[in-house]
Amino acid sequence: MSDNNSETAITAFMLVKTTPEWLALTVEQRVHAFETDIVPTIRKRVSGVHSRFYDTEFYSARVTDVWIWEAPDHHTYQLLIDALRETSFWDRYFEVVDILVGVENGYAHNYDMPPVATIST
Repeated sequence: MSDNNSETAITAFMLVKTTPEWLALTVEQRVHAFETDIVPTIRKRVSGVHSRFYDTEFYSARVTDVWIWEAPDHHTYQLLIDALRETSFWDRYFEVVDILVGVENGYAHNYDMPPVATIST
């Protein structure tokens, strides 16, 4: 089941809160910031990273968004964080509240067993 010669992909759940500066931007200005500052900086530093974004401001006052980053290995993830810190994303437009990093089905890999998952029918 597990391959000790390759590093397992990791998923990071980045909990962020928008700043007043971000909220003061128009939607067009926000998209422009991503397209001209944040995304190009990430692409220069890393490849193979996937992201998804969830709005949580409807249900939480402490965290307005959850950004899920999937990286093929820890080194790529570290490069991603370095890249984000070089952009207006980090501590200017968003306050990083917490980062939770996990390995999907890590226990199954560690014990060489199939993962247990709940499946709705």
